[in-house]
This record gives sequence, structure tokens and C-alpha cells, in this order.
Amino acid sequence: MNIIVVGLSHKTAPVEFREKLSIPKVRIGEAIRELCNYSHIEEVAILSTCNRLEIYLLTSDTYQGIREATQFLADSSDLSLSELRQHLFILLHQDAVMHLMRVTAGLDSLILGEGQILSQVKQCYQLGQQYQGIGPVLNYIFKQAISAGKRVRTETQISTGAVSISSAAVELAQIKKQDLRLAKITILGAGKMSRLLVQHLLSKRVKDINIVNRSTERAKLLVDQFKEANINIYTFSDLKNVLENSDIVFTGTSSQEPIITPELIADCKNLPSELMLFDIAVPRNVDPNVAQFENIKVFNVDDLKVVVSQNQQTRRKMAKAAEILLEEELAAFSIWWSSLEAIPTINKLREKAEIIRVKELEKAISRLGNEFVSDHHEIVESLTRGIVNKILHDPMVQLRAQQDIEIRGRALKILQTLFNLDTIKNGVSPTL
Repeated sequence: MNIIVVGLSHKTAPVEFREKLSIPKVRIGEAIRELCNYSHIEEVAILSTCNRLEIYLLTSDTYQGIREATQFLADSSDLSLSELRQHLFILLHQDAVMHLMRVTAGLDSLILGEGQILSQVKQCYQLGQQYQGIGPVLNYIFKQAISAGKRVRTETQISTGAVSISSAAVELAQIKKQDLRLAKITILGAGKMSRLLVQHLLSKRVKDINIVNRSTERAKLLVDQFKEANINIYTFSDLKNVLENSDIVFTGTSSQEPIITPELIADCKNLPSELMLFDIAVPRNVDPNVAQFENIKVFNVDDLKVVVSQNQQTRRKMAKAAEILLEEELAAFSIWWSSLEAIPTINKLREKAEIIRVKELEKAISRLGNEFVSDHHEIVESLTRGIVNKILHDPMVQLRAQQDIEIRGRALKILQTLFNLDTIKNGVSPTL
């Protein structure tokens, strides 16, 4: 079995490429089922965020598993394999596990130490379980990664005051506008990103905010969290009028198609002398061609690097401490993974013991007669199982607990030889 991650991120691909491979939550189940249908893929989990798409795999063959995953990405995005390979990264085994732990801890994020990625990895894990993509191996790896992410945030200062994508967008808007307090600000969407946008805008003493969302009910739930603020709610049918009365617009919806298009902008007759659009969604909510209008400036998630560079410098020392903790977590994973080597031998030993038990029990029952069997069969069955389990218990515990790879390897070979375990096939031992 081989652990693999195939993916791309803000480090390897620009936003216009990432949005082509983004998999919305409603399609995750379908994607997991499709990947599981490939002959060499055993387990699957898919992490899709605005900054990354990563497919975590357990495969029976490394090369074939990578080939199947990249073919899936090419088919689902209508991109050629040669186009994909320019931006994909592939990590194997311990490197793949360490990468997941770094991602979960916020060390691989655009905003170093950002907190939202931990909940996104949890959701990835839950969806993997829900759609039966995650089996025993990925289950262990994701649980450990989530635990490691929590540990990093508890034992280091990496997330203290950590900015999110949303707050970085607000910071960038302040850099471009200088004073946000008198700006007319609109937010498209009413999800978690929008909630964070409102929170950070209020910290900048912004007085009036418009929320535009498909569902007024969800927008009201958002507004109810900020009762002290003056927040107006609109639907997308009001979008043209709202744009004409806005200086700054933030977009963060889950729409798979652009919402602000050149056609919509052309239809607006009374736009301000300068309109700034900060699009932090992937796929993008603002059609890039909107930037062709001379009075409009468009910024996307990749433009946040101006703010991010300041964040990175202040957090590098904290990141080093976090990396040390993750090395400890990786060592624990390596011990667990190497212990799996003993499982086939343990299973064969159990199987051979069970074959012997059943055959000997059948002989004894044939001698004892039907009357005895009908009265005492369960007792005898339980007795023989108990004896076998107690004999096998200590060797199995010692094998699993042995951390010295060489000692465990020798012990496994000795067991194979002493009990002639290589002869066990499909529940039959030719020696019996």
C-alpha cells in the first residue's frame, strides 16, 4: 500500500488555473466514487479550498495510482495532462503525511497560521467518511493531522492574531483606499468568509455595509451576529443598483460562475468614479474581463501577497517551533505505519490457529456423541476459542509494540518459518 497526495495550490498554480480544478462541496461525493472506481485506488479524500485542490490516496501501486488520479483531474477539468503537469505536485508516503499535517497546522497556507484551514480539513475528513472514500489508513492519517493541527495552535503562538483570507482582503482594501470609514462597502455572499469580512470591516470602524445574497434568510442570520452594526440586506436582483452605490465590493460566494460580468457592468449607468472589486472566491466571482473598464480595479486572492509577505516575516520563528512539533507527530505515524507490517503475519497465525481449533473440535465432538454436543456445544466452543486467544495474545501484542524494525522483521520471519504460515491460502492449510 502506498500513501500519495496529488494536487496543486497557491504555490504551484495561479487562481485562473486553480478555479478550473476546484470541486464544489456538492460534487465531492461523486468525485470520491469516481476515484474509488479506478482499479489501483483503495482510499480517497479530497481537500478543495480557494487556495488548493489536493487528492489524498491509498493505492496498491504508486505509479498507476498517480496516473489514475491525474487522469481524473484532466477529465474533470478538460485540461490536457501536459497542462496539468506544469502545476501539479506529487508527494509520497511520509512526505504526503507531513504535507497534510503542515496544511492542517496552517504552515502551508497563503496566510501563515490561518485558522480556517483546520475546519476545512475536518470537513474533508467528514466527507471522505460520508462517501466511503476513507478507510483505516486515511482515517488514522487524517485524525492524526487534525490532532497535530490543534496541537500546533495550542502549543505555539502561530495563530495568535492570525489573519484570514478575509482580513487580508480588508487590509489590502485599506492599503488601496487608505481610509475605509467613509467608503460605501458591499459584500457578496453570506457565508463564513463574509462573516469574517464584516468582523474585520467593523474593526476598521466602517459604518455602513451592504450584504447581497441569494437567500435573505441566510443573510439575516449573518446580520443577527452583528446587532450593533448598520448592515443592509439585498438580493441579487438588486445587484446593479447596489454596485452603482458602492465604492468597494468584496465577493466570497460559492458560485461556480462569475456573478459580476462585463455585461452587468456595462448595464450600470451610474457607477462611481472608482470602483474596487476584491474577489476572494475560487472559482472567481468577478469575470477577469471586468478589469477592462477604466474606472474599475479588480483584485483576486493572489493579489493578497502584498499583505501576506508582512505576515510571513513576523511568524517565521513560530513556524519553526511548529515544524518541530510536526516532526514528533510524523515519528509517531512512522511507528504506527511500520507496525502494519506485522498484520499479515498475525492474520495468518490467527487463521492457522483457527483451522487447527475447528478440526480438533470436530474430532472431539464426533467422539462425544450428539446428546453431549446438544447440551454443551456452546461451552466447548467458547473454551477452545478462549484457549487459542490467550495463547496468541502476548505474541501479537509484542509484535505490534516492537518499534525496532529489524527485530520485528526477524521475529516475523521466524514466525512464518516455525508455523509454516506461507502455506495458508484461502482458509486452507495443506499441512493439516
